[in-house]
Amino acid sequence: MANLKDLKTRIESVKNTRKITKAMQMVAAAKLRRAQESAEDARPYAAQMNAVLGNLAQGAAESENAPLLLRGTGKDDVHLLIVATSERGLCGGFNGNIAKLARVHAQELQAAGKTVKMITVGKKGRDQLKREFGDTMIDHVDMSEVKRLGYAHAAAIGKDVIKRFDAGEFDVATIFYSRFESVVSQIPTPLQLVPAKFELEEGAASTLYDFEPEETEILDDLLPRAVSTQIFTALLENGASEQGARMSAMDNATRNAGEMIDKLTIEFNRSRQAAITNELIEIISGAEAL
Repeated sequence: MANLKDLKTRIESVKNTRKITKAMQMVAAAKLRRAQESAEDARPYAAQMNAVLGNLAQGAAESENAPLLLRGTGKDDVHLLIVATSERGLCGGFNGNIAKLARVHAQELQAAGKTVKMITVGKKGRDQLKREFGDTMIDHVDMSEVKRLGYAHAAAIGKDVIKRFDAGEFDVATIFYSRFESVVSQIPTPLQLVPAKFELEEGAASTLYDFEPEETEILDDLLPRAVSTQIFTALLENGASEQGARMSAMDNATRNAGEMIDKLTIEFNRSRQAAITNELIEIISGAEAL
């Protein structure tokens, strides 16, 4: 039978843990509201840019003067993987699912004889991948001091990626993030950034535009912005997914703590009852001996 003092200590410890997980759940819920609004507000802008660039790309793709970001290097020997995760844990499988998707993709590329390079955004992804892919990691973006994500943060990453592409460091760049669906559903997603790909919605391909100046000139200006916009959208989706996953994980932890408290309380009451019964037996036995 467990010691009463130890059981009481464990019950108090689990109660304190439940207070912490409940508080974290409430904080995540408040942050989720803002993060979800930011992600949803960015979607129409990203979709419209995607549509405009998709129409531009259709007209310029066959041109010899098409921007390198659009037509690519003509090879796919070197792949840059940008793995975007969070700086903090306690958010269920959010970070692990993104890291797993990137890991599988990297392993498939290496098995095909391709060269893999990685840039990690957020330390959790770096921590999970560095043992296997530490020698492929060429940079890390620390977001721990970022209180409110802005376009400037994504633009800095985008400029670095384009600079590396212009320097011939890779042929294909893909970002891995988690697309927010709901509190209980976040979908790990790969998105190719370079060469730029724009999937047009149904019916959009038939829309005709006249552009001034030429498509290639507009693309030269818009494509770098598009890369940064795609990164920004991915980071916003990640932010909402992280808070949703944390809210769900802390809710489960709070319920589990409550169940553990109930079990420990029952065990405590049984142990106390057994101790009282033993004391009564000792008193009665002593009285009879007299």
